[in-house]
Amino acid sequence: MEEPLILKNDHPVATASVEEDGLQQKSRNESLWMVYLSTFVAVCGSYVFGCCVGFSSPTQDAIREDLSLSLAEYSMFGSILTFGAMIGAITSGSLADLMGRKGAMRLSSTFCAAGWIAIYFAQGVVALDIGRLATGYGMGVFSYVVPVFISEIAPKNLRGALATLNQVMICGGASVSFIIGTFLTWRALALTGLIPCGILLIGLFLIPESPRWLAKRGRQKEFEVALQKLRGKDADIVEEAAEIKEYIETLDRLPKVKLLDLFNKRYLRSVIIGVGLMVAQQFGGINGVCFYVSNIFKSAGFSPSVGTITYAILQVVVTLLITQVIDRAGRKPLLLVSGSGLVLACLITGLSFYLKVNELALNYVPAMAVTGILLYIGSFSAGMGAVPWVIMSEIFPINIKGAAGALATLVNWFGAWAVSYTYNFLMSWSSYGTFLVYAAINALAIVFVIKVVPETKGRTLEQIQAAING
Repeated sequence: MEEPLILKNDHPVATASVEEDGLQQKSRNESLWMVYLSTFVAVCGSYVFGCCVGFSSPTQDAIREDLSLSLAEYSMFGSILTFGAMIGAITSGSLADLMGRKGAMRLSSTFCAAGWIAIYFAQGVVALDIGRLATGYGMGVFSYVVPVFISEIAPKNLRGALATLNQVMICGGASVSFIIGTFLTWRALALTGLIPCGILLIGLFLIPESPRWLAKRGRQKEFEVALQKLRGKDADIVEEAAEIKEYIETLDRLPKVKLLDLFNKRYLRSVIIGVGLMVAQQFGGINGVCFYVSNIFKSAGFSPSVGTITYAILQVVVTLLITQVIDRAGRKPLLLVSGSGLVLACLITGLSFYLKVNELALNYVPAMAVTGILLYIGSFSAGMGAVPWVIMSEIFPINIKGAAGALATLVNWFGAWAVSYTYNFLMSWSSYGTFLVYAAINALAIVFVIKVVPETKGRTLEQIQAAING
């Protein structure tokens, strides 16, 4: 009699196999559950980041009227956020190494919560600016620590997908602030920023510390416990633990790089690419548009609430779409399409303001302005928003990644501050001239991408870095 091809469930071998498969599936589910929970808690920091960015746009007129602020005072309030973020970015690496990733996020969330409370109770410009500076500092720390924490806890097959949630949540936080800010008072909007801060502070008690940070600090037992918790209690972590330890030992053997070493001929091209992309991203006007978008619509004669809500939804949708195509379309084509769209958008918006100033074709001005601004944010979200950060993570050799990343991040925040501070003054000088300036900068960014930036799609980090620095 022939043996059956499929063993019955009451067969001891079959039963053992089924039980083993069940245990493996249970382990995978536990692993995914803890990784997802840890990622959710971390990206609450990204959401706070977005709330900070989105706060000033729908509240400008109300704050100026309630607290009798001049244009210069409000411009300082809007831009001091990025000054605080620069300080946060400079200190974030040291904080994350000294306090751990969770400790740095806890401190950052505390600063943001204190800042929102100060803004809520502000009766004058000093308290308002102190609150904004505090939220900016927290935002700057989040900008470094959140993506680092996610990359260090995620299994390699989920790392890319989870890393994109950082940018999605930043856009989500900004967009929600844009939308609900059209209905809430500015003080009530400040209080909503406390919600993600509270979720993050509570959530940090429920998730493990980064295993890689624990290993780097020599806390072997805690390292193994954290890694096991992230991978599931029945998962075999021996191989991954050994790889992490070997990687950290390699890092320890590499020479420590100082800031001036980045300008060594060996590293100069990668530094120029990383810093150049940050300059292109920020000086093309994104923070001026983002911080004051409702006022742009109002100045052009279009409904600020309708325009801002449409802007917010478009930003999130395009950012979600770009996470799906970045590895298929390539980095460089996305940057070129994005840059071209930004130039066209600035020209359309500038033309709408030119027509308004000269009282020409006034019926077309609102439609042109909203078309230009929506094309601007759609184009920015399609490439120039996320791709520079992706390329920056790919081009720096591991021994200079910390110093070079800090330099590029600092340049990014300086650009954000410069643009957000000067935007209102440029608009007072010439509304259409402002957008012509931004168009010219975005055109130069296209030239920079064509001439200097390499395509990194489908290549290993070692291949990319050898090609750039070889």
